Amino acid sequence: MPAFTEQFDIVVVGAGHAGCEAAMAAARMGLRTALYTLNVDLIAQMSCNPAIGGIAKGHLVREVDALGGIMGEVTDAVGIQFRLLNTSRGPAVWSPRAQCDKQAYRLKMKQVLESQPNLKIKQAEVADLITEPLDANRSSPAEQGLASEPRSTTSAGLIVRGIKLRDGRTVGASAVVITTGTFLNGLIHCGEQQYPAGRSGEPNAVLLGETLKRLGLRGCRLKTGTPPRLDGRTIDWSRFQEQPGDADPTPFSFRTKKVTHHDSQVPCYIVWTSEETRRIIRENVHRSPMYSGQIQSIGPRYCPSIEDKIVKFPDKEKHQLFLEPEGLNTHEIYVNGMSTSLPVEVQLAVLKSIPGLETADMLRPGYAIEYDSIDPTELERTLETKKINGLFLGGQINGTSGYEEAACQGLMAGINAALKVKQETPLILDRTEAYTAILIDDLISKGTNEPYRMFTSRAEFRLHLRIDNADRRLTPHGRRVGLICDAAWADFQAKLERHKSMTQLLEKTKFTSAMAEKIDDAELTPLLGQSLAQMLKRPEITIERLVPALKDLSPQFFIQESDENPRESTVNLPVQVRNELKSVETEIKYKGYLRQQDKAIERLKKSEQRNIPDWFDYRAVSGLSREMQEKLTTIKPRTIGQASRIPGVTPAAVSLVNIFIEIQAKRHNSPPDPVLA
Repeated sequence: MPAFTEQFDIVVVGAGHAGCEAAMAAARMGLRTALYTLNVDLIAQMSCNPAIGGIAKGHLVREVDALGGIMGEVTDAVGIQFRLLNTSRGPAVWSPRAQCDKQAYRLKMKQVLESQPNLKIKQAEVADLITEPLDANRSSPAEQGLASEPRSTTSAGLIVRGIKLRDGRTVGASAVVITTGTFLNGLIHCGEQQYPAGRSGEPNAVLLGETLKRLGLRGCRLKTGTPPRLDGRTIDWSRFQEQPGDADPTPFSFRTKKVTHHDSQVPCYIVWTSEETRRIIRENVHRSPMYSGQIQSIGPRYCPSIEDKIVKFPDKEKHQLFLEPEGLNTHEIYVNGMSTSLPVEVQLAVLKSIPGLETADMLRPGYAIEYDSIDPTELERTLETKKINGLFLGGQINGTSGYEEAACQGLMAGINAALKVKQETPLILDRTEAYTAILIDDLISKGTNEPYRMFTSRAEFRLHLRIDNADRRLTPHGRRVGLICDAAWADFQAKLERHKSMTQLLEKTKFTSAMAEKIDDAELTPLLGQSLAQMLKRPEITIERLVPALKDLSPQFFIQESDENPRESTVNLPVQVRNELKSVETEIKYKGYLRQQDKAIERLKKSEQRNIPDWFDYRAVSGLSREMQEKLTTIKPRTIGQASRIPGVTPAAVSLVNIFIEIQAKRHNSPPDPVLA
């Protein structure tokens, strides 16, 4: 083992959205942490759209915040337009989205990282991992008095000891988290041109990519892309439909009272392609690397290029695009919906075919990028690799797309790396309590052959996984691992008490004539004598209609350290008060559905509590086909529940495994383990 130049508890490689969360989590948990990046001036760079959140993605950011992560707070500080999406539908799918100032986001994130004790930011290229063979005769974690995750890591053949930099220096670490995004063997395509890069203008990481292959981690090649950027001064804005932000934005962070740019939001604009756009792309689609055969990798299904849209939806006469500002101090405009790898001259022609963009000046062309990722079935639920003890992966390297998907993985990888070093029980969330857990479970159980994007439809119990209750679901976990400070915990406890007291008030209070007079709503008069909670169960009645009466019944609920006058109108309710009221209303209005889901959740949890021992031999299960044996042996599911979610594994196969756990346990001379630690 070489003498190390420096020694840290945790080393994080890559300072994108996953790396920032991983490094902050480890440092906040009291461990000496180093964050290595190719360029310290491009920390948390928004390579594609300068926006955070969106359908289901906003849920992930709320969960990151509830656990003690930083993406939500940074977004609230630099967001320049906020919108709550899907409000015409049920509250389970409401999701916040913010257009951010691209430069300000990067600078704010760097400021947050630099102010964090225990965290050092280093500029260098990581070229290799320093590993050594695991001692086959070493005692188990339990024998050493150490905590271990429910599935032990004894199947790992190597243990990580540190990293080697390209300049020859070596850095020791008890755990390493790799969050390299699109940089591993990145290759950019723009028309017939191609060149190696991690992002446009930045070098890729070839040496580390080759190291991971050499260490035996199965990989795959994925592709993503980005659209051109325009000079806003050359656009005819009068031709487009304006899309303003919400008048009173919903923050991403539960700790944010009011977003920074609340009163100075900027609009985005809705744009439509033309028949000429369609003609130009059809005539030049053969020059797109996606269709010429130059790119073999698979791109994101739910974020198709403009070429894909024209080819795959030939009956559509026009496609919607969005013009989105990249910041308050720049004229650069992002053309959302026009991701492309067509040649530059074709991109220019396409832009000029769009009404309102005839004179637009293209500042940067769009491009596609291919990069290496690791097959996520190589990972445990902690995001530690099965083959290399102490090595964790997070973000796009695991086959996902998007800043938000990266951030939640980075946070979980950082937390579990820190817990491993501290010899404490890992944090493993289950599918019933977080979209973050659904994402991780999908990846490690099913793998992916295309960039994975989160959707609310991936959740079995999405009515339980709302943005308003993310803190109630996850903040206790964040507190346990040390990411929620005393002040934030006190605020959370106070919020729980307000929620409880308001719910009880609505359930026990009858609607009186005095309240009806106060509310002055003739439609409510026939409901006299009913409890306020009973009234809220009617779909047409919202809690806002009851606010005039509730202000008299519980004036303290409406103060909450706000500058607002608690006697002001419903319209002027502080966003924090309004959101807490809507959360109470949701749980009253959907109480019956929530109870039904509670029963289904209990059934799922029972299957998750049936542990599959490490020593279980699928080849010895008579009646199990070779295909099933191979799939189960490759993925090594931890529980019967996880086994049932592996593609191609039938219910009959799961039943056989369940039976043979008992049979093999007797042969193995150890009792079956019915419950996870």
